This record gives sequence, structure tokens and C-alpha cells, in this order.
Amino acid sequence: MVPEFLIEMLEKQYGENLTKNIIEGYGVKRKVTFRVNTLKANSNDVEKVLEKNGVEYRKVPFYSDAFIIENVRENEIRDLDIYKNGEIYMQSLSSMLPPIILNPKENMDILDMTAAPGGKTTEIAALVENKARITAVEMNKIRAEKLKFNIEKQGASSVYVMEQDARKIDDFFSFDGILLDAPCSGSGTININNPKLERIFTKELIKKSVKTQGELLKKAINILKKGCEMVYSTCSILEEENEEIIEKAIRTGKIEIVEINFQGMEELPKLPTKINGTLCVMPTEGYEGFFVAKLKKL
Repeated sequence: MVPEFLIEMLEKQYGENLTKNIIEGYGVKRKVTFRVNTLKANSNDVEKVLEKNGVEYRKVPFYSDAFIIENVRENEIRDLDIYKNGEIYMQSLSSMLPPIILNPKENMDILDMTAAPGGKTTEIAALVENKARITAVEMNKIRAEKLKFNIEKQGASSVYVMEQDARKIDDFFSFDGILLDAPCSGSGTININNPKLERIFTKELIKKSVKTQGELLKKAINILKKGCEMVYSTCSILEEENEEIIEKAIRTGKIEIVEINFQGMEELPKLPTKINGTLCVMPTEGYEGFFVAKLKKL
């Protein structure tokens, strides 16, 4: 059951028709998706393994190494050696977008501010073929251990893990690129079949998330080098956690929007955003609800 206050927030932001579509998206069983870890394997070899095991799949237009599985569930993929060996990484399609939009390059100093469990971190490492210096930050010790495990399993040797609250990173540091996948309410990934939903998804959670998001973005802007770019993303579809956070940062005069544009983007199930050039993905059978903005430091 979707909390009533969330329905009201969605209707105010998106209108009744789109809200119905969003709630419908909450209720569908999401497809199993993964990406090939190109540090250890390639798509052709993975396709052969899938076909040999009777696994039906299709590809996505925006990422040649991403797979949507049509006929089996996640447990059956986890039983395959390609999963056990770290040749593939189970990841939602939406969460693959921020590293692609960041567009990291070799020899860059890159920061992943809230990195655990490491899906986006190891994706960045794969995109640059381990030829950049990546700092992955996680303040929670247990989550940091999970992050380290995934980094090692994926062979992401270019990644250094920093166990710290990202809001307290020393301003002495500076980076050529930053990914801030900020903690959020999860309003894009709600499971309406969760009996505890009304207890865990609250106005207080949104308020707390907004405070943390603002603090993290402020820090990111401080330690991003001038003329360089960063990505802000959340798995929320509420403007309070997305556009309003970005608009406040733009008003400081320190950053500007960089229009998001990449091959295959036109086929994503999109929601309207209040800032031109940003991207909001609608929850569907294939995608989680997700917001992404690209920013350049002035």
C-alpha cells in the first residue's frame, strides 16, 4: 500500500495520470538485470554462457554490456560461474546510468562519495579499464567491508576505499570527477508489497534525506576542481530530493547544469523534470525510479 502522503506529493508534482503510471510501476516485478564486468570478461563470452544454460536475454540501447534476463530469476544467475567469478555484476539498469553520464576518463582523480555496495564504483573502474585513480567513500564499517569485497571480486584494482563520512572529507582533496549517488528516501524503488512500507517510508525519512543530500552536495562542489564535472543522483523521484537540491546549489553561483545526452537515452521511460538537461527515470518493469543531474564547477 502506497502511503497516502506520497500519493499526494506525486500528484502535486506529476499530476494524476502520471502518478497512476508510477504506482503501477511500483507494483510490477522488476526484471533481473546485470552488466558484464569488462575487467574480467566480455559480452560475447557472457552471451555464450547464457545461451548454453538456456537463459534468454535482451540488450539495452544505452549500454552494450548490460543485459535484461527474460526467463529466470536472480538466484539462477547467481548459480552461474560467471557470477561467482565476478565476470558479471547484478545491478539495476537505472543505477548503471550515473557512471555512464559521468563519462570518466583515464588518468582522472575520481571520487565516489557514498560508494557501498560498490556497483557504481566498480562500473567506473571498468569504464576506465582500471586506468584512473578512484576513491570510494563509505562511513558504515559493515557496508565498507561489503564494498571492499565487491571491489576485490570485480578486480577493480584502481579503487582506494576511504572509511569516512563523505561530508567530512578534508577540503585539501580535489577531484577531476565526482559521483554523488546520494542517500535518499527511495521513492523511486518502493515495494508496495512490503507490509512495513508505511512504517519505514515517512515524511521524516524524506526530511532527513534532504538535509544529508544538501550537505553532501555542498562538500562535493567544494572538492571538485574548477571546470570539472560531477554527477548527482538519487533513487528518488521527488523534487524535494532532486531539483530543489540542485536549484539551491545553482543559486550559489558555483555550478551550472550540463545537459545529459548519451546514445540510447531517448528509449528510457522518462518522467518530466523541472530543470532542463536533467533526467528522471520512471519506475517500470525494466527500470527503478531514478534522478540524475550533471553539474560543472564554475
